[in-house]
Amino acid sequence: MNRGFTLIELMVVLVIIGVLAALIVPNVLDRADDARVAAAKTDVNNLMQALKLYRLDNQRYPTAEQGLQALVARPAAAPVPSNWKSYIDKLPNDPWGQPYRYLNPGLQGEIDVMSFGADAQAGGEGRNADVGSWQ
Repeated sequence: MNRGFTLIELMVVLVIIGVLAALIVPNVLDRADDARVAAAKTDVNNLMQALKLYRLDNQRYPTAEQGLQALVARPAAAPVPSNWKSYIDKLPNDPWGQPYRYLNPGLQGEIDVMSFGADAQAGGEGRNADVGSWQ
């Protein structure tokens, strides 16, 4: 007598696997978004710390025109910092591949460093929400 699986048994197993995948996959995808947001918050915090060191050394934050690049290379545009040092090795991009934004004066504080999130546009909710130095 030949022994094997019937079509019904195979279909039941495939349905069970499909149900399990439908329950597990969304949770895994949400974790990836949470990890990106956490990485963006860490980057923003590190950039803010570097900007505070810049201010301690030079008595002012970089201008909006000098931007975050002033943390990597000595600005040539006025006002040229008198006591400039290298504050970070290179500027990171946010976890979604976009450059971090720098505002001086800031909208939420004296200066702002932010990422616009997954949609690369101001505002949004969930994974598209902005991540900023004011949070």
